[in-house]
Amino acid sequence: MKITTLVITLVAATALVTLAQEGAIEDVKHGAKKAGETVKNGLETAGEKTKEAAETVGEKTKETAKTVGKKTKETAETVGKKTKETTTTVHQKSKKASKKAKSETSEQQSTNQAPNTPSPNDR
Repeated sequence: MKITTLVITLVAATALVTLAQEGAIEDVKHGAKKAGETVKNGLETAGEKTKEAAETVGEKTKETAKTVGKKTKETAETVGKKTKETTTTVHQKSKKASKKAKSETSEQQSTNQAPNTPSPNDR
């Protein structure tokens, strides 16, 4: 009977150890699953934050491009106006100079013209 009790005790101890190991394995599995979910949630959060940041950068880039385009257009219009003003001024000055030159040329031609009367040497 002592041997039977010893065998029963050993079997019970072995069963308890096996059950304890299975419980530990279940704890490890549960912990790993929980850690996996935490990592997954962290990655989803990081993905969402990255997406939000990308959208913000995209919006800022679009706004900046619009501002640059607007400023470029304004600058082009200003340069166009200045060029037109300069062209008009140069044209007017050129016209005045041309009239003055024509006037001076006409004066010189009228003073340099010989009279129609014959000169005393021609006789």
